[in-house]
Amino acid sequence: MRATTIHAPFDMRVEDVPDPVVQVPTDAVVRVVQACICGSDLWAYRGESSRKPGQRIGHEFLGTIEETGSEVTGVRRGDLVVAPFVWSDGVCDYCREGLTTSCEHGGFWGSVGSDGGQGEAVRVPFADATLVRLPKEALSDGRLLSALLTLSDVLGTGHHAALGAGVRPGATVAVVGDGAVGLCAVLAAKRLGAERIIALGRHEARTDIARRFGATDVVAERGEAAVEAVRELTRGRGAHAVVEAVGTEQSMRTAVNATRDGGAIGFVGVPHGSSTGLDLGVMFDRNIALRGGVAPVRTYIPELLPDILDGTIDPSPVFDRTVGLEGVPDGYRAMDERTALKVLVTHG
Repeated sequence: MRATTIHAPFDMRVEDVPDPVVQVPTDAVVRVVQACICGSDLWAYRGESSRKPGQRIGHEFLGTIEETGSEVTGVRRGDLVVAPFVWSDGVCDYCREGLTTSCEHGGFWGSVGSDGGQGEAVRVPFADATLVRLPKEALSDGRLLSALLTLSDVLGTGHHAALGAGVRPGATVAVVGDGAVGLCAVLAAKRLGAERIIALGRHEARTDIARRFGATDVVAERGEAAVEAVRELTRGRGAHAVVEAVGTEQSMRTAVNATRDGGAIGFVGVPHGSSTGLDLGVMFDRNIALRGGVAPVRTYIPELLPDILDGTIDPSPVFDRTVGLEGVPDGYRAMDERTALKVLVTHG
């Protein structure tokens, strides 16, 4: 089959690799229908996180079941399924507590020795616990299908950030970061009943989506100017709930300083850089809470799926460019150059 591999910074290739097969009775093989490129993939692309030459990449995909192991009972050949970005066994203590990303037997797509989502097919461990069945009718509805694809990562991650920030009905929320996750956090905050949502971003195409998703205000400034703008919009107090969806020292400092005393920050931006931007003394003095991390999206899919199916939410606008599998290297370039927000990868 064909799959995307990474060989060095900025060196992405689509190559022939062995077809995936069922290796243990709890496996399934999924033929990928749609995948996408994540902002976090760019850290490997830029060489800021290490990869072995030839390693697979990609962790967001949905597709149809092609083969199942003898112990798989929850899905069967021909089913349309979505995979969260971490596989999990569903039975360990962490899985029972809903923290599927800490599963004792789990792992990430594209890790050494595993298939990546940006390929023609994927071997899925613990298929019954990992995969979620979708309505087959979605295969004939491109918009719905791409909306369902966001369940694999960005929608659930935005939801996780909103929960970590303590978004509640009537709250004022600020979202730091105008990438796909930040935009999905805007959508999540609206879904959870926030009264005012301030999106921080300077790219008009992205802030237009933020407004479509429920943002009531847009702040284009950065750093201290952004903090001042948020405080001006909130009578000097800051937001009850702040989402940090970037992962840099500056973005975290902006998030802390834009938070109202007694508020909370939900952080989901993958941290990179030498410093965190956190001052525990400031957070202590102002009673600011910090919650977040890797989103256990498998836990959130059953809650979010019905709202996509009935049209309550539509995260599909986060995809603004579509490529075939052979065009994935171009998709990486486009996202790295910020000429694309999030690239959808379609098959067939």
